Amino acid sequence: MKFQPDSQGSNVRETSFDRAERTVPDALAQRNLQDTRRAVYWLDNPDKPAAQAPLHEDITADLAIVGGGYTGLWTALIAKERDPERDVVLLEGSECGWAASGRNGGFCEASLTHGESNGEKHLPAENEKLTRLGDENLEELIATIERYNIDCDLTRSGMIEIATEEHQVAWLAESAEADGDSELLKAPDVRQRINTPLAHAGLAHRTGTVLVHPAKLAWGLKRVCLELGVRIYEHTPVRSLRKISTIQGPSEKPSGVVVLETDNGTVHANLVALATNIFPNLIRRNRLYTVPVYDYALMTEPLTAAQRSAVGWAGMEGLADLNNRFHYVRPTVDAGGKFRILIGGYDAVYHFGRAMRSEYLNSEETYVKLAKHFAALFPDLDDVRFSHAWGGAIDTCSRFFSFFDLSHDGKVVHAAGFTGLGVGATRFAAKVMLDLLSGERTELTELEMVKKKPIPFPPEPIAWTGVKITTAAMVRADRREGKRGPWLRVMDAVGMGFDS
Repeated sequence: MKFQPDSQGSNVRETSFDRAERTVPDALAQRNLQDTRRAVYWLDNPDKPAAQAPLHEDITADLAIVGGGYTGLWTALIAKERDPERDVVLLEGSECGWAASGRNGGFCEASLTHGESNGEKHLPAENEKLTRLGDENLEELIATIERYNIDCDLTRSGMIEIATEEHQVAWLAESAEADGDSELLKAPDVRQRINTPLAHAGLAHRTGTVLVHPAKLAWGLKRVCLELGVRIYEHTPVRSLRKISTIQGPSEKPSGVVVLETDNGTVHANLVALATNIFPNLIRRNRLYTVPVYDYALMTEPLTAAQRSAVGWAGMEGLADLNNRFHYVRPTVDAGGKFRILIGGYDAVYHFGRAMRSEYLNSEETYVKLAKHFAALFPDLDDVRFSHAWGGAIDTCSRFFSFFDLSHDGKVVHAAGFTGLGVGATRFAAKVMLDLLSGERTELTELEMVKKKPIPFPPEPIAWTGVKITTAAMVRADRREGKRGPWLRVMDAVGMGFDS
């Protein structure tokens, strides 16, 4: 018998997903997770490229990049496009795209500020400019993918936000008035596109979001970088960074080189870009600006023709809800041409002491929640099993979008803090970092976004306590029709609140 979501009176303070956790049988979730591999679907691919050899010598470079995720790969690619003769070296501690860049949901959005509202909250004076720059960045990103024939399953399908609670319908109507390139959908219209009984309304965004296969995008960028002459060394973690200065006259700029030490070799570089994101920062003063927050996802097995017909989804749009603890849901077509669905998000797990461990890459409790939520969203698919379950660490900062820093007399630049919205924003960050390293004033270097840093997180145990209190306050807000309580209002006032 198919699971059917029950209905509760409007005075019951539980969300649709609270009800799912209460009413979807545990046995159903456990059955659908029974044979699920604890592995990243995107990375579990026979077309994964072979790793480049580690560094085993002492070398020099014009520009050295530390980190082989999106940020580092985009920086290397754009650097070579700007100056094909520039000698660029990229050092990756594991393999390109293995961390956040290969584990995300593949939503590539134009926003540089984690949403229009969050940009208005933190940078109201230049939010309009950042919106324009974000739109331009997305178009340039798409053009680059097409120019270099990067096969990353790019889908210009847009996305649909759905109101899973009645009070959220007004939010969508307000957003529709402000965004002339979106379409407000009533519940039957949403269900005609994507058959989910939880949708009270929807907002279809025609532009601003494309979907990609995240790992194939990283691998494609790696391939292009190699073709352009970038030297990539994988399985080469950088252990330390220092600057060796040379004597200059009193009126000259500081000179010298930056030395990067690895296990089996050294790089002497004129300039360095740090793209390590959530991993320990080689500029120690920036370590308090980010915390690792773990996010999890499930991928279904291929749907049968009948299951595909039941859910619809002909438009292949991305899907997201409006809760503080929100889900991201999307379709994809696998190498065999079969339709699958990814569901991720909701839980965001922080471990005491900013700890990062391999065992944190899985959360059985979260997988059960997501399986139940999937059954509530798509009751006609409650017999669909999941093939893959995985997690990854998000480099979260207090303003929820990237920040930048220059050090070592302007020879070292750093970017981090993308907070889960880095698929597109990392390309913009690469341009910012290269502009900063050039020493010239540009439109990007003069942005308040670039000059201003977020509020750092406090040390432990204050950070852990604060995260726990904030998480509980967000849960209460979801159960109180979005009304933000005293704690969240304080966070808003001090500049650590989030409004997407």
